[in-house]
Formats: sequence, C-alpha cells, structure tokens
Amino acid sequence: MELLHQYGSLLIFITAVFGFFMAFGVGANDVSNAMGTSVGSGTITAKQAIIIAMIFEAAGAYLAGGEVTETIKSGIIDTMQFVAEPEVLVFGMMSALFASGAWLLIASRMGWPVSTTHSIVGAIIGFACVTAGPHSVDWSNIKNIVGSWFITPLLAGLLAYAIFISTQKLIFDTESPFRNAQKYGPYYMGITIFILCIVTLNKGLKHVGLNLSSTENLLISFAIGIISIIYSHFYFRSIKFKYKMLEGGSFGGVEKVFSILMLMTACAMAFAHGSNDVANAIGPLSAVVAIIESGGQIVNNVPLAWWILPLGAAGIVVGLIVMGYKVMATIGTGITDLTPSRGFAAQFATATTVVIASGTGLPISTTQTLVGAVLGIGFARGIAAINLNVIRNIVVSWVVTLPAGAFFAIIIYYLLTTIFH
Repeated sequence: MELLHQYGSLLIFITAVFGFFMAFGVGANDVSNAMGTSVGSGTITAKQAIIIAMIFEAAGAYLAGGEVTETIKSGIIDTMQFVAEPEVLVFGMMSALFASGAWLLIASRMGWPVSTTHSIVGAIIGFACVTAGPHSVDWSNIKNIVGSWFITPLLAGLLAYAIFISTQKLIFDTESPFRNAQKYGPYYMGITIFILCIVTLNKGLKHVGLNLSSTENLLISFAIGIISIIYSHFYFRSIKFKYKMLEGGSFGGVEKVFSILMLMTACAMAFAHGSNDVANAIGPLSAVVAIIESGGQIVNNVPLAWWILPLGAAGIVVGLIVMGYKVMATIGTGITDLTPSRGFAAQFATATTVVIASGTGLPISTTQTLVGAVLGIGFARGIAAINLNVIRNIVVSWVVTLPAGAFFAIIIYYLLTTIFH
C-alpha cells in the first residue's frame, strides 16, 4: 500500500505507456485482420483501409468501448483476492499489458494473425496463478469466453455462408445478374445500414448522453435502413451508375454494387472491432488507475478516467499506420480468393457477430470470428477453394498465443516487483 502512495503517479504513467504499447499491437495485428477482406477483395487500397480504420476504429473505441472493458478489468480474475496486497494486482495488470504488447509486436513482425484477446486473457491468468493462485481465476467466466471463441466463428461462418449463397441465387446464378443486382442490391444496402445504425445508436451514443430505449433504437435504425433502400433503388438505376456497371462487364459490373456495400461493412467492421478490442488494451490500465486513485482500494465498476479511451484509440491508429500492412494480406488473400461480393458477406457476418458479442460483454476474438466468416465463404465455394496450409498455420499461432501471453506476463511481473521493491 505504501509503495502505491510513494510511486502512484509514476506507476500510472508507466501503465499508460504499456497500455498504449498494447493498443499499438492491437492496431498492428488485429485491425489488419479486420480490414484484410476489404483490401484482399480489391474494393479499397491498403492506404484507404488505413484511413477508414483510423476514423471508425477510433470512434468505436472511444464511443462504445466501455462495456467489454469491465469484463477484461474484473471479469477474468477475482480482484478481491488482492485486497490485502493491491500492489500485486497493479504490477500484475502492468505485466499483462506489456506481455501482450510484446507478443503482438513479435507476431506482427512475423506476419502472424493472432488473437489479442487470447494474449491479454492468457497474460492475466498467468500472473494471477503465480501470485494469488489458480483459485483467483474466475474459471466459469473463462469458460464463457473460451466458449465464445468457438461459437462466434461458427455463427459468423454460417451467417457469411447464408449471405454468400443468397447473392449467388438471387444475382450471380441468374440469366440477368445486372438487372437483379439493381433489384436486390438496395435490400442488401438497407440491411447493412440497419446493422450499422443499431451499433452506433445502441453502443455509441450512450457515452455522449443520448440514451435511447431498445424500441426507439430499432425504429430509428429501421427508418434509416428504409431510406437507404429507397435512395439505393434510384441510385442503382441512374444513368451514371449504369455506365459504371457496364464498364466492368457482366459480373464485374455487378461486383461494383458489392464494392459499395463492402465499403459500408468495412466501416461497420472497424467500428465493431474498435468497440470490442480496445478493451484488451485499456481494461488492465483502467484497473491500475482505479486502484491507485482510490488509495489502494480495489473497487469494481469504477467509471473510466476521461483520458483512457482516447489513449487506447490513439494506440490502435498508430499501430495500424506503422505495422498494419504486414498482416493485412494473410486473411485478405491467404485463405480463399475474395471478390467484393464474397468479402462483403464475410465482413458483414463478422461485424454483426462482433457487435452481438460486444453488447453482451464477451471479449471475443475478432481474428477467429473473421476467419470463421471467410471459411464460411470458402466452404460455400467448395473445400478446394480453401488454402488448408494457411488455416493450419493460423490455428497453430492461436494455440501458442495464450500460453505465450502467460509466460511473458510471469517474467515481466517478477521483473517489475524486483525493480520497485
């Protein structure tokens, strides 16, 4: 306790640096996965993907990142086990941040698309087991989190499969794909806008003082979705758009419809990812700040300090700019060939799944969800369309991540305690 009073400000500063480092890793690795389908399908360039991600990741992290943060901060371990020695929890959370950031930096340098969620959860479990013991870990909550790692890729895969099959049946496998794209494209647009509005209204605007009921949220989102369907109906039939479509030939022109939808889902995916995965960086940071500012008391459900969410959002953006390109290609082109229509199905399914998980407070893996969605597309095209070697390498990197996070966290915890004692 005395140690926290003596070094409180210094510990907050160091933890903020570690939190930024971890957010940098999230940007370098996970955000690249989230934007990879857009780049891989040729809808946008890597530079455009970075600009989109900068805006929407930051918005998602800042406006809607609070809910999952609570699970990372106090849902993985029983923080009450550290009441007698709050400095142990402080050093543990610091070590978890640095360990996860270090592992993500290594993985990003190697081009491995790993899970930042696995990394931080493994790191927190690692330090808790060597300090308070295995009983301090909330294994029932861990079971829910681990369960979500299997359920969400399956859900995203099924959803992506269904969307992809629907586009084939309604548009591509018809006598007049051009006309059917004009006919059904507005409805795909309406559904995309509807989901994006639900995300923004339900999760984003809570933090800026606009509290809408679920019914109001649905009605407003539905109304905006209907407006977008009407607008798209006229736009897809305009001379300007017909000219653009004819430039691309029969199927190339149709894909232009999905390029627009892809851009929408890229924004939704970035927002959804920011709302979920910023918690991996700022959850432990907010725990440390809360403990030190309360004089060593461990209290759950403390409001986030005003500067924590912007710090996490900034770290994600910097990581994406500096190192994001290294991992982006793996999911965009490595698993299966993507076109705008296939990429739209994968990204829409992933965004929807991540948003559902984020709303329930489950810190799921965006990487695994997206891989599940892309696999759904691959299976819809036939098993031969999937690069099984890439899938095997990705799965191996996932398996290694959780113990790697725990291992690094234990080493860094002992280093920190040695330095400050």
